[in-house]
Amino acid sequence: MGAQLRVYRGRIRSVKATKKITKAMELIASSRIVKAQQRVDASLPYTKALVAAVTAAASHGSTDHPLTSPVESPKRAAVCLITADRGLAGGYSTNAIKEAEGLNTYLREQGIEPVAYLVGRKGISFYKFRDRKIASSWSGFTDQPTYEDARAIAAELLDAFVKPTEEGGVDEIHLVFTEFKNMVVQKAVAKQLLPLQVEESAANSSDGVTFPLYEFEPQPEDVLDALLPQYIANVIWNALLTSAASEHAARRRAMKSATDNAEEMIRNLTRLANQARQAEITQEISEIVGGADALASK
Repeated sequence: MGAQLRVYRGRIRSVKATKKITKAMELIASSRIVKAQQRVDASLPYTKALVAAVTAAASHGSTDHPLTSPVESPKRAAVCLITADRGLAGGYSTNAIKEAEGLNTYLREQGIEPVAYLVGRKGISFYKFRDRKIASSWSGFTDQPTYEDARAIAAELLDAFVKPTEEGGVDEIHLVFTEFKNMVVQKAVAKQLLPLQVEESAANSSDGVTFPLYEFEPQPEDVLDALLPQYIANVIWNALLTSAASEHAARRRAMKSATDNAEEMIRNLTRLANQARQAEITQEISEIVGGADALASK
């Protein structure tokens, strides 16, 4: 019984050490979520103004810009997947990869070849393990991205978009990332970046509302030439920020679950150790009583 008690006590010490690590990681992730949310909120005003300007130039201008005009028969599409650099974040990276796999399946059914552009070591490892071709990849900044990282990704995607498909270019650009809803809910989504999709809203219906006429100086083509690269970089920047917030939230939730499981395991091991100690004490008492009886019988 003494050996069994030592085993239980050793396991309790090991689980307590693991619990300290998971609790520390939970607290770190909690503090980083707040900072990530603040960065997302700080980028929203510029994003809204930029989207409004691009929407006005693309919707109300009589222009046939290559970045806004869809190809009749697209052959290749870039799929930019954003995952994490590190693990211990629950199903964060797995859900994003599943969403990208679903998008790839849909594109192949449409006769379009998906081209992988990967952000984060988890997605890169997933593709390399399966010997899949990777057009370009970035890593090392997913938990704390910078705008320069977003600009580098956007420049690579735009270069592929303007290049002819015969020379290795793409006809469409899709972005797969994890959208931060709240501290509990994070959802992997797929979004088409280029060509821009014109969506009719309810406000555009014939209900007597008169919309203003837009005049551009310079021409809408020149406005789009200047705005679209910034728009793509800003969309990717916001995707990186919300993905970082989602990663921290997923890691916090995973570490909290690990900490709770460690506490439950410590309680169970403590109960087993107490039972083993009580059994050892009972056995020692029984041996003493048996020895005393043997001496008394002589």
